[in-house]
Amino acid sequence: MSKYEAIIYWSKDDQAFIAEVPELAGCAADGATYQEALANVETVIRKWIATAKELGRPIPEPKGRLAFA
Repeated sequence: MSKYEAIIYWSKDDQAFIAEVPELAGCAADGATYQEALANVETVIRKWIATAKELGRPIPEPKGRLAFA
């Protein structure tokens, strides 16, 4: 399991759960269930990191839970 924070919420417009990873720009997935969205975003995180490595782009270190003021 990834150490990146994933925010999962229900999207009424999409009729699906959406999982977003704020620390990895554009990294998101969806699923019919909460568990499916989480599993899908784990796959997308691995692919995001692999692509960043291939392109020589920096990969942010996981910060854990984000805090907003």
